[in-house]
Amino acid sequence: MFAFLLMLPCVALAADPQDAILQQVGVDENLGATIPRDLPFTDASGKPARLADYLGDGPVLLTLNYYTCPMLCPLTFRSLAATMKQMKGFSLARDYRVVTVSIDPDEIPEIARAKANETHALMPGVGEPDARWPFLYGGAGSIRRLTESVGYRYTKVGSEFAHPAVTIVLSPGGTVSRYLHGVEIDPRDLKLALIEASKGRIGASSAGNALLMYCFRYDPVGKKYMLYARNVMKAAGAVTLILLAGLLAFLWWRNRRTADPPRKGE
Repeated sequence: MFAFLLMLPCVALAADPQDAILQQVGVDENLGATIPRDLPFTDASGKPARLADYLGDGPVLLTLNYYTCPMLCPLTFRSLAATMKQMKGFSLARDYRVVTVSIDPDEIPEIARAKANETHALMPGVGEPDARWPFLYGGAGSIRRLTESVGYRYTKVGSEFAHPAVTIVLSPGGTVSRYLHGVEIDPRDLKLALIEASKGRIGASSAGNALLMYCFRYDPVGKKYMLYARNVMKAAGAVTLILLAGLLAFLWWRNRRTADPPRKGE
């Protein structure tokens, strides 16, 4: 009897419904997977849309949310908009897109439109906001295929959804390049993820992009981009050698000029 009583807390803990919910929610990173491009959705204006409509001209930030979400999703949208504003050198209007897809198959079109308008107001100056940051909704089949392709796990709890906070970075062709976890994303991490997804073909300076990717590496444990000390030391050493070579060339030129005898008539 005493042993049975000792086991009761463990049994209660194992049966905790919160634990069962948490086990169903998460992200199984599927780097290198390609999202199904031709899945049918509807955009916030009520027009039919496919994911392929937003691919091909730059990397894409894919977010999976639902539009009646009371707290996490609005916070995620505000945080992402703030991060994009802080990120220097890249523009939502020109260099990349955000695509938000609802995980709720019972979305109400008016609510989708309202959520799109509310979020677009955070990004003034972006022309054609429905094209640069579309808010899509669709049937259960399309949602399931998309979420399974990127390893996104969620579950419905009552009238709401328990789901992870993650931004999925896609290449211009729709291949999963990186997962950025959490509500708040560092502007540097977002910039490096976009450079990585586009293979450096984004923004005005390909050379600058290459230098950044040479000096930073993604840390899968800390889930952030970190300075890669070995490459930083190599780059610093190369710069030092170039400066030293320039200094030696200048000294050689000056000494030679001083040693040359003056010509006649000078």
